[in-house]
Amino acid sequence: MHHFTIPTPKSITPAASPLTGHPRRPSSPPASLSCVVYFPPPYPGHSLVCRPAQASSFSFAASGTGFGGGCCCPPGEGERGSVPGVKDIDVATLGNLCVDIVLDVEELPPPSLEGRKAYMDKLSASPPDKRYWEAGGNSNTAIAAARLGLHCSALGHVGGEIYGQFLLDVLRNEGIGIVGMSDDVAVNDSSDLYETLLCWVLVDPLRRHGFCSRADFRKEPAFSWMTHLSSEVKLAIKRTKTIIFNGYGFDELSPSLLVCALEYSVEVGSSIFFDPGPRGKSLARGTPEERRALSMFLQMSDVLLLTADEAESLTGIGNPIIAGQEFLEKSLRVKWVVIKMGARGSVIISRSSISCAPAFRVNVVDTVGCGDSFVAAVAFGYIHRLSLVNTLALANAVGAATALGCGAGRNVATLEKVIELMRRAELNEDGIGNLLDNTELHCSEVSFLSGMPINGTSSKVNRISLQTSVSELLPMLESARLRSSVIS
Repeated sequence: MHHFTIPTPKSITPAASPLTGHPRRPSSPPASLSCVVYFPPPYPGHSLVCRPAQASSFSFAASGTGFGGGCCCPPGEGERGSVPGVKDIDVATLGNLCVDIVLDVEELPPPSLEGRKAYMDKLSASPPDKRYWEAGGNSNTAIAAARLGLHCSALGHVGGEIYGQFLLDVLRNEGIGIVGMSDDVAVNDSSDLYETLLCWVLVDPLRRHGFCSRADFRKEPAFSWMTHLSSEVKLAIKRTKTIIFNGYGFDELSPSLLVCALEYSVEVGSSIFFDPGPRGKSLARGTPEERRALSMFLQMSDVLLLTADEAESLTGIGNPIIAGQEFLEKSLRVKWVVIKMGARGSVIISRSSISCAPAFRVNVVDTVGCGDSFVAAVAFGYIHRLSLVNTLALANAVGAATALGCGAGRNVATLEKVIELMRRAELNEDGIGNLLDNTELHCSEVSFLSGMPINGTSSKVNRISLQTSVSELLPMLESARLRSSVIS
């Protein structure tokens, strides 16, 4: 029998220091925005400017979660202006808003913490040219989702300096609503604690990526001063169908605050997507609060999204399908476990089925942002109740279309690129097919996206032709493109 390495603190030895060397979602320059809510049409209330919520202290005392009962929100807040039962936002991302500074460098940062700090300080000595700036973090997912025709909002902290204004402009231009998480009374503009997070994305001559940020060198989350969910954030969560969290949110927000957002999302019936990313491994070895929060997200989310390596690191199981089944067995609410396998394709494991889709053959230019774009497309399939195979086909196409460009942010896949790729699609079927052949399957339904033009069933595997899947998806995508062109 296999066991998680994350549910109980007893089975984990805390790490001596936080994991570094991964894109964290950090900071630079001064000032900070007041709490602003902006919803582009067709959302109501797009000109709202929120009053600051009063700071409160909260006791993280006895509770089944280990973080205290209920949500960290001042009493009586969170309901103002809401319409009961209406969920008019398709997707909202929570936290992990940053600006990427993408630079070509002769060599990547050294592995030592001191060497990395000196390297980053040298980079930060003067602001880089604006042509190297790009929206990053959860902005990638929000932009990709908006381009698929979903109504999106980004919930997070953005400073009032030049980088923050740049990020707000990008999101607004993409039609994405913005809900600021900071309160006027809490923000001291003279401190770098309130600045927009910067992530230095460094690319060496071999096209290898390195990431560097100030959050790598802080023991506490970058925005540890944020103690509660404001009424505006609660209202946005209440109005949203699907809330997307990822592991990098722990670099910004405290575990207790993230758990508050998780619990409130469950309370108001918003579906929860969680992508732990590379941070999952370090969270599983982190503080007791981080370990408990990670365990809660893995058990209480509706959809988990992981790479095969990430699934193995959290379960100890090398086979991604069996690892996915282990997550389902240990969870309270999880409906789908989505395993991302890059050039091999992807898999969705549910409680009654396994669905597999090979990757599309493309000439890869840059893989940055592919995983974030993939998540946006899975959200599209989940919201529109697509079949699992069609959801994977779309997600693989969106990820592949992003790989055809350079970088993330505004460079993630456009709807036009996705449609073009799906019309001339060619699949790489070897990797996923071998996975199925080497897995003992115990579920009632196994589906496989195939390049063969005819649907059929053999050896308990239901083969869905790519042609059939594309013919079902294209009308939806064309309709979304038409609506987008009318609005613009």
